[in-house]
Amino acid sequence: MGTRPPKALLLLLLLRLLPPRGASAGSLQSPGLSECFQVNGADYRGHQNRTGPRGAGRPCLYWDQTQQHSYSSASDPQGRWGLGAHNFCRNPDGDVQPWCYVAETEEGIYWRYCDIPTCHMPGYLGCFVDSGAPPALSGPSGTSTKLTVQVCLRFCRMKGYQLAGVEAGYACFCGSESDLARGRPAPATDCDQICFGHPGQLCGGDGRLGIYEVSVGSCQGNWTAPQGVIYSPDFPDEYGPDRNCSWVLAPPGAALELAFRLFELADSHDRLELRDATSGSLLRAFDGARPPPPGPLRLRAAVLRLIFRSDARGHAQGFALTFQGLQDADADPAPLEGSTQTPAVPLDGANVSCSPGPGGPEASMGGETGVGGGSEFGGGPSKPVLTGLVCPQPRSSRR
Repeated sequence: MGTRPPKALLLLLLLRLLPPRGASAGSLQSPGLSECFQVNGADYRGHQNRTGPRGAGRPCLYWDQTQQHSYSSASDPQGRWGLGAHNFCRNPDGDVQPWCYVAETEEGIYWRYCDIPTCHMPGYLGCFVDSGAPPALSGPSGTSTKLTVQVCLRFCRMKGYQLAGVEAGYACFCGSESDLARGRPAPATDCDQICFGHPGQLCGGDGRLGIYEVSVGSCQGNWTAPQGVIYSPDFPDEYGPDRNCSWVLAPPGAALELAFRLFELADSHDRLELRDATSGSLLRAFDGARPPPPGPLRLRAAVLRLIFRSDARGHAQGFALTFQGLQDADADPAPLEGSTQTPAVPLDGANVSCSPGPGGPEASMGGETGVGGGSEFGGGPSKPVLTGLVCPQPRSSRR
């Protein structure tokens, strides 16, 4: 996963992770800092073209010159994966982060990960050291062989905590902003372990916590910050069936501007409505068959209510949208009666090591409760005892 950065670079990482004026660097209130809105950076379309921390590694090969491998511009004629006549880092196969092919070494290495500081979804606060004495996050903890980022977020939301941390692929810790204030940032590449419950997500590392705001993927909320991000329920996991969620956006200003960064609903039965929260009138509606138009969407409403519903069969990646308040009301007007707007309807092989290192959490797999069924993690000490650890299957070759 690359070499450790020098001390000067670690200082820059530390400054990046320190919260400016009460908002963390990856905070949902500062979405403009991120080029990615998927947890594995599959939507990255930036211009980093070298591997390793901050592009300090080897140069990437051009995607139109990698026909000997599984992924090239020829294998992506529609540009869905972002491949083309360039050598920018991409994630065409749903791996844990963007990567690229490199000139093959004597050891047979022909691809590397790209560590891109701006490719961390809003709500991800960074990688932190967890020495265990005291734990980096001081709240409840648990372990699961089915751990995903959202499983941990949901657990900590239920416990009433602000932050959730994933560690070593299978451990979840909860904490508060006071824990984060005394936390010790670690290089992003230290949080390199695949979640046991999802091969396309990272869940911290050995003695390293990947920390998130628990509001990521929540099913409801009231937002008054000048700007922010709303994710579909259960994000970064897929949303489930029979979800009925609502968010109220009330940033300062007379109007709002929205921008959809991701939008993938299963079909026309899964629907997102944008309503004036004061009058209840329907302003816009989108579904799996009618996605939002590209570009920013301006709405003449001081307070907006978002309502998302999925049917009994619905599940897909969902959506991520950014919002900001506008000081003037020069926005798209609400649709007129009799317009074509849809009427309202009646009211869910990475390079990893599976051996816990010094200071890493030790998991008691036999003592967990059924996380997948919606129940909580098994309680226990912050450092349970390891029994029966099983590694996720390695990724297939990219040859």
